[in-house]
Amino acid sequence: MRQFFALGLLDAAWGMPAIAQTQPATVLSIGDGDTLRVREGSRTLNVRLACIDGPETSQAPHGASARAQLQALAPVGSTVELRIKATDRYGRSVAELSRGGRNLNQALVASGAAFVYWQYIQGCDRQTYSRLETEARLKGLGVWGVSGGVQRPWDYRSRQRKPSSSSAAPSGRRYTRKQIGSYAQAQVLLRQGHNYLDGDGDGVACEGLRG
Repeated sequence: MRQFFALGLLDAAWGMPAIAQTQPATVLSIGDGDTLRVREGSRTLNVRLACIDGPETSQAPHGASARAQLQALAPVGSTVELRIKATDRYGRSVAELSRGGRNLNQALVASGAAFVYWQYIQGCDRQTYSRLETEARLKGLGVWGVSGGVQRPWDYRSRQRKPSSSSAAPSGRRYTRKQIGSYAQAQVLLRQGHNYLDGDGDGVACEGLRG
């Protein structure tokens, strides 16, 4: 009964009903320290790692370090297992990821590559995540070894957003993904003020175009 209650809380947080199953998938690409793209059967899924939050790509150099860590844990072409918990508002599958029996979400926290996302911890093993983060902090691993600390990614995203960011478009023109064509061009347009291309406010435009 408690398990169903916890999953229900997670659904409310992420937005869509949970899918209680574990399924194999092949890694296609790594987005950043907590997102990747996989092929599961005949479909391609964009995955957001559940219950953790890695530094954003624009939080140099910590974002790049987190991405490299996830790449090392789940190389492109490798087989992983997804335990999908929900679908977020961006259409991504929110999941715990494992490979060879190892929980990779927890591994990222244990190495100091990511923070526990306490706001969305429901549905995950809170006690284990808490212990791993505490151990990483005490050992000064990853983000915990930075003098002065690293701004939490959720605070960073909040400060990056502007009231008009969802609709801002210089000269009134808005581009579609098809018109943009490439990930690199999307970043150029974002720097020019096309903030609507950064739907999740992480400082990166059109992440779906990244190969």
